[in-house]
Order: sequence, then C-alpha cells, then structure tokens
Amino acid sequence: MRKRRSRGWHRTSALRVRRIGTSFRAIPPPPSGHYSARPLLAALPILLALLGALALSVPLARALRLPEPVVLAVFGFALAFVPGLPNRPIDPHLILVAFLPPILYADAFDTSWVDFKRWLRPILMLAVGLVAATILGVGLLAHALLPELPLAACFVLGAVVSPTDTVAVQSVIEKLRVPRRMTAILGGESLVNDATGLVGVQIGVAVVLTGAFDAGEVARRFAWVAGGGLAIGVAVGLLAVRLNRIARATPVLFVLSLAAPYLAYWLAEQLHVSGVLAVVVAGFLVAWRIHDVPPTARVDLYATWDLLAWVLNGLCFVFIGLETPRIQRELLAGQCTHIVWAGLAIAGAVILLRALWTFPGAYLPLWLSSRLRAHERGYPPLPNVVLVSWCGVRGAISLAAALALPTTLPDGTPFPGRDQILACTLVVILVTLLAQGATLAPLARALGIRGDDVTETEVRRAREALLEAGIARLDAFCSEQSCPISVHHWRTLMVD
Repeated sequence: MRKRRSRGWHRTSALRVRRIGTSFRAIPPPPSGHYSARPLLAALPILLALLGALALSVPLARALRLPEPVVLAVFGFALAFVPGLPNRPIDPHLILVAFLPPILYADAFDTSWVDFKRWLRPILMLAVGLVAATILGVGLLAHALLPELPLAACFVLGAVVSPTDTVAVQSVIEKLRVPRRMTAILGGESLVNDATGLVGVQIGVAVVLTGAFDAGEVARRFAWVAGGGLAIGVAVGLLAVRLNRIARATPVLFVLSLAAPYLAYWLAEQLHVSGVLAVVVAGFLVAWRIHDVPPTARVDLYATWDLLAWVLNGLCFVFIGLETPRIQRELLAGQCTHIVWAGLAIAGAVILLRALWTFPGAYLPLWLSSRLRAHERGYPPLPNVVLVSWCGVRGAISLAAALALPTTLPDGTPFPGRDQILACTLVVILVTLLAQGATLAPLARALGIRGDDVTETEVRRAREALLEAGIARLDAFCSEQSCPISVHHWRTLMVD
C-alpha cells in the first residue's frame, strides 16, 4: 500500500506538472510582496532589439556614409512595426531623468576648460542669444500658423525646439579633420543651450499654468530657476572634486562620477530649479580639477564615459524613431495635416534663424573690437561659419521636453496645444536630422574645410616641457649622487 501511494503521488505530481506546463499562462500571479520576473522577461525582446540596433548602426553608418544617429532613428522607426514587440508610449522621464544627467555630465566632463574660456563669446552667442531668438521667432510664427494656440503655448514650443543636439554633428566632424575652434564652439553650444532651452520651457510652462504674464514674476522665476541650478551645481561639483582627491581606486571614482549628475539633478528637482544647469555646472567643476584624479584612473574614466555616453545617446535616437509612428497615427486619426505643414514651416524657420544669427555674430563683434579679434585669433574662415550655421540638428532633448509637458492645467482642463507642440517638435526633429545631419559630411567636403595644427602644436609643447623637466630632474639627481654612464646617454637622447 505504501508503494502504491508513493507511485500514485508521483503520478499525481507528474500530472500536475504537465497541467501546469500546458496552462502556464493561467497560473495566478504571485501574492503581493513576492518578486516576479515576468515584467523583466517581457521587456527582454525590446532590450535585445535596441542593443542589436546599436551594434548594427556602426557598420551600416560607415557603409552608407551617414551619421549614426540617422541610422539609429531609422532603426527605431522600423522596430515600431515589428510584430510581437511592445508598442507603448515612451515615458519622457526615462530620457529626462535616467539618460539626460549622465549624457550632460559626460559632455561637461570631456570639455576643455581652456577652449571653453577661449571661445566663450561665440558659445554664449549661440547657446543663449540664438536660443532666445529661436523662442521668440518660433513663438510668433507658431501663433500665426496655429491661431488656436495661446501665445504662451507657442513660446513653449519655441523653447522646446531651441536646444540643439550635436551628437549627429559630432559623429560627422570627428571623422573629418575640422578646426579645433569649430569643435570647441559646437560642443560648448550644445552643452549650454540644453540648460538655457529647458529653463525657457520651465518658465513658459509656469506662465501657461498660471494663465497670466507678469514680467516681474517671470524675471523672479528665471532668477530662482537659473540661480538655484547654478548654486546646486557648484555645491555638487565641489563635493565631487573633494571626493576625487580622497578616492584613488578607479571603480570607486567611476561610481562617484556616475552618482554626481544624478545627485545634482535630484536636488535641483526637489527645489524646482534647473536640474540641467546643475548637472552642467557640476561637470564643469570636475573637468576643471580633473588633474586631481590619478593619471591611470583618468584614462579609464574617459574611456568608460565615452562608451556610456555613446550607448545612451544611441538609445535616445532609437526612441525618436520608435515614437514617430505613434504620433503619426494620432495625427492621421485626427485629420490634423495642417499641423504637419505648420511643423515643416517651423522647421524651415529654425534652420533659417540659425543662419541669420550665426553670420553677423561671427564677424560683427570682431570687426568692432580689435582686442576681441586678437583674443579669438582673427576672423573665422567663411566656410567654417557656413558649416556651423548648418549644425542645427534637434534630437532627444526636444522630444523629451515635449513629452514631459503637463497634460492638464490646475483646474483640470487640458494643457493648451500639447498635442500640436508634440507633433511640431517631432517634425522639426526629423527634418533637421535628415536634412542637416545627413548632409553635413558632403557639405564639409564641398566647402574644403581642413583642420589646423593647434592640437599638434600643444602636444609638441607639452612633450618638450616634459623632456625639459626630466632633464632637470636627472641633472639634480646626478649632482647629488654618482650616475652610471647609461644615464648620461639617456640624457643626451632626451636633449636630442
């Protein structure tokens, strides 16, 4: 009897396993408080697709001679139609909170403090002056094309599309031999105008939510948002500099550098100030005192941050492609083709405004001030200014800012023009990415732009200083102690 019970129990267990196997989907979910891996397993296909797109974008971009962001956006558009993959709206906080702080910190971390100070005037001209001109120009044009939108909402649209995303630009100019002046100005512009553009978005949204425009209140809010972001960035940056002097292990330094941008952004959001500005300032301070980090750890940190920024930027452009079909379906369902035409007109205005702002700003201040002309080493060549005026690609920052707009006002009514702002932003991103990003390399070759020898000269001077310091140290050492003949031979080689 005991053996039969045992066999019957095994038979029942086997039957139960088979039934569980055949009705796996009908198993009730685990009780609350228990860990379930099903959401993670469901997300694995889209994660694998995203990683595959990143891996394939590099050889395809080289074969097609296109910037990697363009290829990644096309991949994202194609992935949106793959059956079986989750097709859900992208949470804007995924970009603004998870991706944006380390991307900005990496850009600031990699910025040359010397170059930033040297080209501060053209950087601020593009990152502050052009942003303000874009907000004003796009706001007025959008109000004329879409009169149903309040003027404040139109200015929000101008602020959303004002920041440039030079990832597509950098992926082109890094492969070409362009002057260092141009790379420094474009990199500094992209870093600073993210902060100024998103500060404009915060202020514009506040005006829409309150329903009234008060110049004094706007000025006070701007002072609070910008000043608070600067203060938090300085505090977090100084803390990071202090910790870099204490820590020496590379893994610890990387974890601290990864925590710094998130800490700056989180503190700023708690106080309702500019988190982007806080991250940029913190990164600048760390870059300013980067020599406190040991040389070997510094090399590893630069390499790791370059890879991390490449992955995050690549995912952002894939998300742009993924979001395009959904917004397109919403527009077609609502028969809002006039919004598409308005978006195309705004995209043309954005491109034209940059050109109209860049040429006078590049030459007029230098013509008026000989001192400034000497500081910036003369007038920039005309082909370089033409290429800079064409580097106005918009990207994931604008899309995330549009997606993050509130859905309702405090009284429960819908946020005015949110769908129109989102649609026009996507059109501007696609037009600038495809029209400007895909033609940068042919334009640079047609203009005959060549690099300069500034970097090579500085490297040569650094090597000479290093050899002179080594020779002086050998002379001091050999004057105190007797040195073998081989040391004198090495000194002779160093002098030669």
